[in-house]
Amino acid sequence: LQSNSCGPGLAEGNTSSEEQAPIKIAGSSYLASPNLPDFHGCSPGWSSAFYGAECFDSEVHSYLKNLGKQKSSESQNIDAKKVELEQLLMMETKNYRKTIKFYQKLLQKERRSKGLETKSMLPKLKGQLQEMKSKVQFLELVKKYQMMYAEQWGVESCVLTTVIHNGKTDTMDMAPMDESSLILYYNTEKHQCNNQNGVRVLQAGTPLGLMAYLYSRNAFLEGYVQQFLYTFRYFCTQEEFLQFLLDRISSTLSSASLDPSTPLTKICNRSFYILQAWIEDCYSVDFATNTDLLGTLKEFISSKVASLNGYGEHLLSLLEDVSARKSGSAGQCSSVGKCEEETEEGRKTLHSLCKKLSEDVSRKNFYWKLSKGMGPISQYQRERLHTSSAVLAKPCCSSFTEESSVSFARADEVGPSLLIECSAQQLCWQLTLLQQEIFHKCHPVHFLNSRALGVKDKCVAVPKAVSADTVSLKVCNLFLSKCIQDQYLLQLLKNADSVSTWVAAEIVTCHTTKRQVSLLSKFLLIAKCCYEQRNFATAMQILAGLENLIVRQLPAWKILPAKVAEIVEELKAVEVFLKSDSLCLMEGDRFKTLPTIPSAHVLAMHVQQLETGGFTMTNGAHKWTKLRNIAKVVSQVHAFQENPYTYAPDFKLQSYLRQRITHFKDADISVLAADNCANFHQIPAEKHSRKIQDTLRRMKATFQ
Repeated sequence: LQSNSCGPGLAEGNTSSEEQAPIKIAGSSYLASPNLPDFHGCSPGWSSAFYGAECFDSEVHSYLKNLGKQKSSESQNIDAKKVELEQLLMMETKNYRKTIKFYQKLLQKERRSKGLETKSMLPKLKGQLQEMKSKVQFLELVKKYQMMYAEQWGVESCVLTTVIHNGKTDTMDMAPMDESSLILYYNTEKHQCNNQNGVRVLQAGTPLGLMAYLYSRNAFLEGYVQQFLYTFRYFCTQEEFLQFLLDRISSTLSSASLDPSTPLTKICNRSFYILQAWIEDCYSVDFATNTDLLGTLKEFISSKVASLNGYGEHLLSLLEDVSARKSGSAGQCSSVGKCEEETEEGRKTLHSLCKKLSEDVSRKNFYWKLSKGMGPISQYQRERLHTSSAVLAKPCCSSFTEESSVSFARADEVGPSLLIECSAQQLCWQLTLLQQEIFHKCHPVHFLNSRALGVKDKCVAVPKAVSADTVSLKVCNLFLSKCIQDQYLLQLLKNADSVSTWVAAEIVTCHTTKRQVSLLSKFLLIAKCCYEQRNFATAMQILAGLENLIVRQLPAWKILPAKVAEIVEELKAVEVFLKSDSLCLMEGDRFKTLPTIPSAHVLAMHVQQLETGGFTMTNGAHKWTKLRNIAKVVSQVHAFQENPYTYAPDFKLQSYLRQRITHFKDADISVLAADNCANFHQIPAEKHSRKIQDTLRRMKATFQ
């Protein structure tokens, strides 16, 4: 560890003088407070936390650099860049939509007519679609890079001590400070570089130092800001972080000039960008659950900012928007908005289009893996799947175990018959949509500090006798004692436990061995379909239900077809794969185009493993390398949420599944199994009588 200094040979990030020059807006040489279009979308996103400095490569930077230039000598202009980028992205996305529609029509025509001309066109069109998809995704990345306006207000490392002390003093003290007063710690690494151009990696720092590092130049682009927003609760409370930002705004707002080169202006504007990024990304886990924190922020903006700076009105508007969005999503059954009342254009987002293409391209690749019971659904089932959702109201439930408000036939009256009648693929789709519904409401922060919530390394993480409200936060609490923690992870794990219990209960309540075999086969095929569609959450929940001690001892396993029984070993292999590496689902590019739902419990265990060991060094500095690794792992939650499943919902079947899961959520499997003779090995009467006689004969011999 060593303290930082602004030596001439330590130019941060090896950026050129052209990159360091202030970007002009509409011909002005200075940057005033951004207008609403510029001050939009400050959150770097999950990719920033996951990839860090590698999120944006040189190709993205070069492409953005050349945007908005009519001549080679013309200076950079943010407005021109934004307009040109929006036009390009809109045009490419529109062409992509048209091409994918044409591709789907050709695919249907080829399946019906088997025409040679159509077959020859499909491979060429598929290649064009892949190129178009890559171009659209690249433009999306450029757009995200362009949104990083906050980097204009980054300061050099030598000014960070000024950031620290600026909230306490009214004047800027630019005099050099000795090494002992610098509390920002990092190590210097030289990766094939000379001494003057060494790459510096932040290693550790005090809470104040880590907060000050948010103001460092390139902190947004290198992923530090997003990683900090995920993990700061380990070393400071939400109130402390908010007060740190508000102190910097208070001390610089009145004296900040329009000149972007002055530290006061940079600190003031950077504070607003950090605050907006925090609101955009963590409102649900920090502000929505802490009314005092939200009230403090609103009062400060209204009383001190709104009258002096355009940021104030925008931040108040942003708070209203995210609050309304959260309230609106709470009343919806699915946060990805696959409601029947959506417009056609609303459904066809970039990721939905990529998903449809990936389904068409990869269907043949693992269609052979699907068992016979999971083949394409019949025309009747397909029509029923779409027509039933068009006439039924959508049930509004926040979890599997909440009853639907729509009136259907009681699920307990229908029994498991509907499970046997529906295809495994159809049930897989609806269970996936139900699982997606609750997964999209969680946040990466929910998976932190799970030991304090009572989550342990076993299948049933939360005992049924203990409610979420009674879990003690004093045990193994890694967050600061005054830090408020949202306990949504417990609800996620409770729902997983309810599905596992439902699977076991459905099987042990079957009154014939033949029916048990049918249901065992159906659940195994559903689980296989789920993991092949990357819904690992439901697949592992079904496996946990089948691995129930009582279920594993059922006689029906002995007469289960061998090919179906092999699926159990496949599921166990998948479970081992998921537990092997915390980032195993992020390997390759499949997660970018194919929807994924991870197992919440497995992910929580991976985070617990990373949380093992001390967070501080001997000098009291917090290990940033450890916090950065944790942020990288939990960032995959947002990555998976970005790419939803696009199955057509069958609300009648979903309501049935909800009611069955709710009916058995607190069931005692041993009690249910005891009332059913099919759960016991039956001994023939003659053989049973002979055994009794042999036992009596042996006992008689002992008395002689």
